[in-house]
Amino acid sequence: MKIHKQRVALVAHDNLKPELLSWAKENWRILADCELFATGTTGKQVMEQTGLGVSCFLSGPYGGDQQIGARISEGLLDILIFFWDPMSTAPHDADVKALLRLATLMNIPVANNRSTADCILVMIQQQQLHHQQKRSEIPKQVNYRFASIHPASLVH
Repeated sequence: MKIHKQRVALVAHDNLKPELLSWAKENWRILADCELFATGTTGKQVMEQTGLGVSCFLSGPYGGDQQIGARISEGLLDILIFFWDPMSTAPHDADVKALLRLATLMNIPVANNRSTADCILVMIQQQQLHHQQKRSEIPKQVNYRFASIHPASLVH
């Protein structure tokens, strides 16, 4: 039974990149079991500082947010971790709003800060644990045709 790896997009506004990087370092074991995607600058920094494999899109202001939004709309991403700064405006605010709107419309979990990102990791851990338990419940195939049973073992 093949386990579906969660496809997680990582995005962070410039002044929140250190927060996302710190979170990714603390949680690299769980993230290592996911398929990671990110906007360009964020993805490069995550790879450099954690050693995790990340498929990078363009930088957010150059279309990376739109690329991630397209993947979400195509059903190719499962989770969006987007540490965005509500106190500052970005030159590509329309793209940010479109990305968040798509994630909501497609009903995928979105984390906008460390607390919600931690909640999503708990969800991922629970799914991984569930798949491991299911795998251990699958009975091993026994070749009964060649099994020999001693008649004395049938007497109670």
